[in-house]
Amino acid sequence: MVRRVAVIGAGNSGLVCIKTCVDEGLEPVCFESSDDIGGLWRYKESLEPERSSIYRSLVVNTSKEMMCYSDFPMPADYPNYMHNSQLLQYFRLYADHFDLLRYIRFQTTIRSVTQRPDFSASGQWDIVTTNGEGEEESHVFDAVMVCSGHYTKPVLPLSDFPGNEKFSGRCLHSLEYKDADAYRGKRAVVVGIGNSGGDIAVEISRSAEKTFLSTRQGSWVMGRMSGNGCPMDMAYVTRLNNVLMLLLPKSLLNWAVERGLNSRYDHRLYGLKPKHRVMDQRPLINDDLPVRIFQGALVMKPNVKGFTASGVVFEDGTVEENIDTVVFCTGYNGNFPFLPPALSEGPHKELTLYKSVFPPSLSQPTLAVMGVFQTRGPIMPIVEMQARWAVKVFSGLSRLPPKEKMLKVIESERRRNMKSIPCPRKAALLVDYIPYLDFMAEEVGVRPNVLRLLLSDPVLWVRVFLGPCTPYQYRLTGPGKWAGARQAILTQWERVARPFRTRELPEPESRPSVLFSPWLLVSAGVSCTVIKFF
Repeated sequence: MVRRVAVIGAGNSGLVCIKTCVDEGLEPVCFESSDDIGGLWRYKESLEPERSSIYRSLVVNTSKEMMCYSDFPMPADYPNYMHNSQLLQYFRLYADHFDLLRYIRFQTTIRSVTQRPDFSASGQWDIVTTNGEGEEESHVFDAVMVCSGHYTKPVLPLSDFPGNEKFSGRCLHSLEYKDADAYRGKRAVVVGIGNSGGDIAVEISRSAEKTFLSTRQGSWVMGRMSGNGCPMDMAYVTRLNNVLMLLLPKSLLNWAVERGLNSRYDHRLYGLKPKHRVMDQRPLINDDLPVRIFQGALVMKPNVKGFTASGVVFEDGTVEENIDTVVFCTGYNGNFPFLPPALSEGPHKELTLYKSVFPPSLSQPTLAVMGVFQTRGPIMPIVEMQARWAVKVFSGLSRLPPKEKMLKVIESERRRNMKSIPCPRKAALLVDYIPYLDFMAEEVGVRPNVLRLLLSDPVLWVRVFLGPCTPYQYRLTGPGKWAGARQAILTQWERVARPFRTRELPEPESRPSVLFSPWLLVSAGVSCTVIKFF
């Protein structure tokens, strides 16, 4: 029977895993290699080996109501899209509220995680750690939850570009980028148009003499703000939209959304238009990129072909000379060196996971990996549900299919996703936000019954079905039910409005009808992004 659970990492995934274990009566021990919580979201001035890093100005791409833990709303006065330092403070509030720090062993590095000789019967793991003094220690655990993240091994493809060895400028990965101070008055090229590439290019363009953003295939760009100045994800990520996306032809959805995005700025005119359709891959979330292009401070360029002694050659034959720095925002390779190599069964020796959580090769499902996925929705609610599902599996309250069936599901989902993402490794990581959450919620026994809500609590049903799919929905019923979940859903738009109330204004003489209340305008009026783009 599972009792002791090792949690590797004390970032946002590790904290919720600790709490979930405690809630289920298990005994978690969390090993954190640094001296503090927060993981990726703890900004550090200098790089640390084998650790993730963020830049000083980083602002989250998910609004606070969509990304909070399901039983711990963010403070009402927090901005809807917050700076990384405020998110770290939220993690501290969460850890203090649920008394999680006492389960964490700081400055303890995982050396190895291996199956015990009797694993097929016991499901137990041998774990070797090293503390801050270099002392090695061995442990035995009934289960393991890996929460160490996979943004530690940067991909820097310099060898793909001829002439890089003679280039006189500096080449670095975005992992090393902290701020734009060093780029003042210089000419810079940013390679890659993911969220980091967009942010870094915009920031550098405010200091540099000239900034070029190189992209292999372009990207659809979406801002954080929707109609009436409300968070885009709260308007877009709804159960109604999820139903419509299942019912409507994909070609129609693509046409409608692309039409709406191009009505703000023509992606072809701005050099942004990608090869793929908008529903096929995640859009770039950036409020300022089109503005910087409009102002001429940022210039779009095709993929890099090579280097000269002082410049960069692009695939269209153009050359930009006197380049001082090239920043590669080219992603990371998932890396878990402490895990058994046998778990990496993918085509490129990557970790193979059933539903992005469980290695199917294990005879006993007592190891779970958190956070290794890509989605168009918020990250943290998925990680929390992964933790709740994993603990149920550890405890025998939820069972996995046989290995053969899990492998078939993995391959089927990979092939389906490769229709829009040709890279097998990336295709294996993609999950659909609400369907994936609902699948795990069904396994845990906490999936909201929308039809029952319609009959028993129509006021709440309107918020749940037409409004944003906020994490509180998965605390309305079943194991781990939170008494404050209903109220949290009913008041979520009040918390959205709170940070704006910094200047007192006189109330209008006659209040608007309930039909025009803010939540209804956003939930019903713009809940379906597709329809509003017609």
